[in-house]
Amino acid sequence: MSGIPLGVLDLVPVPSGSTAAEALHHSIDLARQTERFGYARYWFAEHHLNPGVAGTSPAVVLALTASATSTIRLGSGAVQLGHRTALSTVEEFGLIDALHPGRLDLGLGRSAGRSAPSSGSGEPAPPQTPVVDGYAPNGLRIPARFSFAHLLGHPRVALQQKLLNLPGAQPQDYAEQIDDVLALLRGEYRSPEGVEAHAVPGEGADVQVWILGSSGGVSAETAGRNGLRFAANYHVSPASVLEAAEGYRAAFKPSAELDRPYLTVSADVVVAEDDETARELATGYAPWVRSIRTAEGAIPFPSPAEARALPWSEADRALVADRVETQFVGSARTVADHLERLQEATGADELLITTITHDHADRVRSYRLLAEEWQRR
Repeated sequence: MSGIPLGVLDLVPVPSGSTAAEALHHSIDLARQTERFGYARYWFAEHHLNPGVAGTSPAVVLALTASATSTIRLGSGAVQLGHRTALSTVEEFGLIDALHPGRLDLGLGRSAGRSAPSSGSGEPAPPQTPVVDGYAPNGLRIPARFSFAHLLGHPRVALQQKLLNLPGAQPQDYAEQIDDVLALLRGEYRSPEGVEAHAVPGEGADVQVWILGSSGGVSAETAGRNGLRFAANYHVSPASVLEAAEGYRAAFKPSAELDRPYLTVSADVVVAEDDETARELATGYAPWVRSIRTAEGAIPFPSPAEARALPWSEADRALVADRVETQFVGSARTVADHLERLQEATGADELLITTITHDHADRVRSYRLLAEEWQRR
């Protein structure tokens, strides 16, 4: 499968007993290492108020990482536009592109707290690929859809929105905001009154624009309508990955940049020398996901021993089941087989790998072993 490139999605995880500074140093080291292993791109996610995740500003971390690498593409997975403006986003990435031209991916995502879209239906169509008893025809696990309804109105969620947004500010319509980003990059922005605006640096920046989404709704529709690249999140929302891929392709219209749809799909992965060792390294994943889904905020990633000592219930198991069942854990051969099924089911042009382990050396080894196996196929 060496014809299908692999990329990296990094949350800048903070292991227990470590610090955010150490996590950042480890992420920059991992970018250097994965560049050497042959990964095509390295993306940073954006998360806030999570003690176990230090990736709060993709643009800042990208600027630091660009200076430490030379060939691997670097990007955001994704900038959360719900609490940003089109201009600030274009200017930030324009600054980085000015010093590191031609290497940036501007990945754009929606975020919690945004009002419903005003363009298009925003309603995803059901996937055409049949799913029987929780599996796609080729054996890819497609679990039941997870509901975040229990988090609506949660005090921590409300607090995050309060701290991220200026008082009284309302997020711009997402599709309109994407249009503004594209217009600013192209130097074509005009206000409704006809006034021009030019983002310098930013205008004319040599960046690839991607849209990230978890369903076949407004994000997939916006990416397709604009002829942009699209990233579907199997690792966040495995239940809707087929719907997202199909919704994007159905909406796609050729653009000056792309004449056909171009899709990457993310996957949570842990690789070791054998299946048993990999399962041990992945022990902390379930309690880490639990902390996110209870709105506690991602905890520092626990060691296997710490994870086993945490209290656990059937309710906890149900809360994280879809994520645990769709994490690809095992030897390089085992995980590569899973990734081939994911690529086949979605028709992905690339795959985006996110790996979290307690020990940095184990994380580096996981990416190395996977790259070596992938290149043999």
